Amino acid sequence: MTLQARTQTSYWLETAPPGAPAPVPAGDTTVDVAVVGAGIAGLSAAWELTRRGRSVAVLEAGRIAAGVTGHTTAKLTALHSLVYDRLRRTRGTDAARLYARSQTDAIRRAAEIVDELGIDCEWEEAAAYTYVRDGARADEVRAEAAAAREAGLPAEYVTETELPFPVAGAVRVTGQAQFHPRKYLLALADEIRRRGGLMYERTRVVDLTEGEPCVLTTENGARITADAVVVATHYPVFDRALLFTRLSPRRELVLAAPIAEERAPRGMYITPEENTRSMRTAPYGEGKRLLIVTGEHFTPGAGDDVEERFERLAEWAGRHFGDLTFTHRWATQDNDSTDSVPLVGPLHPGSRHTYVATGFGGWGLSGGIMAGGLLGELITGGTAPWRDLYDPGRVASVVREGTEFLKHQAQVAGHFVGDRLPPLSGPSVTDIAPGDGAVVHAGGERCAVYRDDDGQVHAVSARCTHLGCLVAFNRAERAWECPCHGSRFAPDGQILQGPAVRPLEQRDI
Repeated sequence: MTLQARTQTSYWLETAPPGAPAPVPAGDTTVDVAVVGAGIAGLSAAWELTRRGRSVAVLEAGRIAAGVTGHTTAKLTALHSLVYDRLRRTRGTDAARLYARSQTDAIRRAAEIVDELGIDCEWEEAAAYTYVRDGARADEVRAEAAAAREAGLPAEYVTETELPFPVAGAVRVTGQAQFHPRKYLLALADEIRRRGGLMYERTRVVDLTEGEPCVLTTENGARITADAVVVATHYPVFDRALLFTRLSPRRELVLAAPIAEERAPRGMYITPEENTRSMRTAPYGEGKRLLIVTGEHFTPGAGDDVEERFERLAEWAGRHFGDLTFTHRWATQDNDSTDSVPLVGPLHPGSRHTYVATGFGGWGLSGGIMAGGLLGELITGGTAPWRDLYDPGRVASVVREGTEFLKHQAQVAGHFVGDRLPPLSGPSVTDIAPGDGAVVHAGGERCAVYRDDDGQVHAVSARCTHLGCLVAFNRAERAWECPCHGSRFAPDGQILQGPAVRPLEQRDI
């Protein structure tokens, strides 16, 4: 087994290179709808709105489909681990049915788009499985199979799979799909442009003024005026409803290795055991498949040794799938809502023209396509039977999930309070080895200090520009991460991932 992967770039990014970026021009642009974020949710919303005759501008801080969507494992399924039994117990059977219908509708919608546009995105139908190996948890899976079946999915409880190890029990749902997400979205973006939509990359939006119309301001001072605005930045960069109190960020590691086609399981698998293990395979040349294994989730900035997590994931994959040579390794980030259901709809209770899509809990492909359809209906005056299920303003389910809500708030409050206490001790700049970073106390404040491979020291403020929590260094990915809301920054302080919209401030120590 070889852990040293050839690249730390996502396989999806490497195999679907983008064209030249197109930043927003200076001055003013006016459209019917402005969409902030060009991932699966943002582009799906833009597609639905363009089809309904609306003029649309999509604004992306990085590159199209290169953020969270570009780092997914690319399972398109309505079976989301163990969500249906929980939904049945906390929100009732009708809510579980609506969830299943909306997610299944998203799969159907994606298949229609692939067929309509003739997109070559390695589309494959596959069964999805949620399994456990611990016999004591078999009843959980049996209950999930019953709840999913009651919700309308073709679900069954099984004890046999194509995995190279025995399972105690599994839910199997047939008729699901897997595909190359970036090839799909780049083709969708091209079609949006062909229909008159505007697509701006390297364009970070830093301000939103709500009104009639709404106005977005970008980092370079350009203004976009729109009748409606969709915030689809994964974690909302504008949060006037305090949605961050109901979202918990988590990061997960991904490894990929070629495997002989005859040894490759054809289904999509996930288990909540062993700190999550998820796997599927993708086409990879004659006689081979690419095994994609995910797991080892952790809170960004929690201070865990991420390199050790990669090693544990690699050891697990090698133990079960034989001698592997990993070609790619990367990480992805998700946001969990406190009640396990995404937040899609008005940005806050008083919103009339601003909308949000967030909290997909690791299932952003079906969730993002569902969100695009739902937002298209809301903005154009249509109806969707599941609008109340996903409404960000829902209160009853938050009350029922009070334990998760309070747990998340306690963790964030601990950072807010602890980060403001004077440090009793800590590393000094001289303790930092090349390729490493640490938060040190210098000049009367905490600084995030990184020493590059040549020994040069780079220092920035250690306070996240979102709400001021202290960042921590992720050695494996060489990034500063905020444990409160998941913002991530490069060693020089530039933004890698929101909700922050300003880089960490430079410091001279």
